[in-house]
Amino acid sequence: MSAVNHRFELAARPVGLPKPTDWNYTEAAVPEPAEGELLVQVRYISLDPAMRGWMNEGRSYAPPVGIGEVMRALAIGRVLESKHPAFSPGDHVSGAFGVQEYAVARGEEVTKVDPQVAPLPVFLSTLGMTGLTAYFGLLDLGHPQPGQTVVVSGAAGAVGSVVGQIAKLKDCRVVGIAGGVDKCEYLTKELGFDAAIDYKSEDLGPALRSACPDGIDVYFDNVGGEILDAALAQLAMRARVVICGAISQYNNTTPMRGPSNYMSLLVNRASMTGFLVFDFAARYAEAIHEMAGWIASGDLTSREDIVVGLDTFPDTLLKLFRGENHGKLVLAVAE
Repeated sequence: MSAVNHRFELAARPVGLPKPTDWNYTEAAVPEPAEGELLVQVRYISLDPAMRGWMNEGRSYAPPVGIGEVMRALAIGRVLESKHPAFSPGDHVSGAFGVQEYAVARGEEVTKVDPQVAPLPVFLSTLGMTGLTAYFGLLDLGHPQPGQTVVVSGAAGAVGSVVGQIAKLKDCRVVGIAGGVDKCEYLTKELGFDAAIDYKSEDLGPALRSACPDGIDVYFDNVGGEILDAALAQLAMRARVVICGAISQYNNTTPMRGPSNYMSLLVNRASMTGFLVFDFAARYAEAIHEMAGWIASGDLTSREDIVVGLDTFPDTLLKLFRGENHGKLVLAVAE
């Protein structure tokens, strides 16, 4: 192809919030697929808090993005050329294509998606990794039971909003923690949460005691820090704490803050479990099938916050850490 591939490469490891100088916006020739590979035109890119961790050097569940490498990201695109028997030009696929306009990927590393089932961005949202994270984290680790109280932090975000809705489908009482009046009203008025706490304007301890008079049976944590501590102080007997993320800590320039109220786990015979959605890869199809049914029936709402323009990536990514996104943050490569 004669087209040019625009892409963002990691130029430096960020200290605190990523800066424009931490990226190089480069041009390269569009790559040619080899046998068993596909050339994909990237259309939508998933922006996730986990990306901040991938920029750091050090031991983690995935190797860090190398300096000079295209920034890692999940994405949806259209197959332009296929040298793999299972895919044809025009197919839509998801994979780790990175923050760029064109990508080459091996056929076994991508998944077909059907735009007749849902709009393409939904496959990066409720029918993608964020929805799968909510599904398995809540149901397989949280074990919510009818009538129990489920509290979720980052509740207006991509994962938290799905966690709360699934908990309601399981006949639980759901309390969301979010930042700002608009987000809290979205949770209660549009998603059907029983209560919402605005951590920016309310004292979390008293607010949680009021909203959860019998304690918290399941706490799904996306935030960490002070909010995690406040939730631990309100645990019910044999509560389950699910650790999904800690967005409040990702840009710290000081050591990460751990939970100071962890003795509540002992007192209440509670458990705290961290997880990665990749642990459930063999069951993705099962979860997507069930959640697609909930979307079709109107029992599950998927909300995407879409920003247009690959060149906006450095600033758009920061929306996650400024708490500006409503639902799943997605970067549309072009109109």
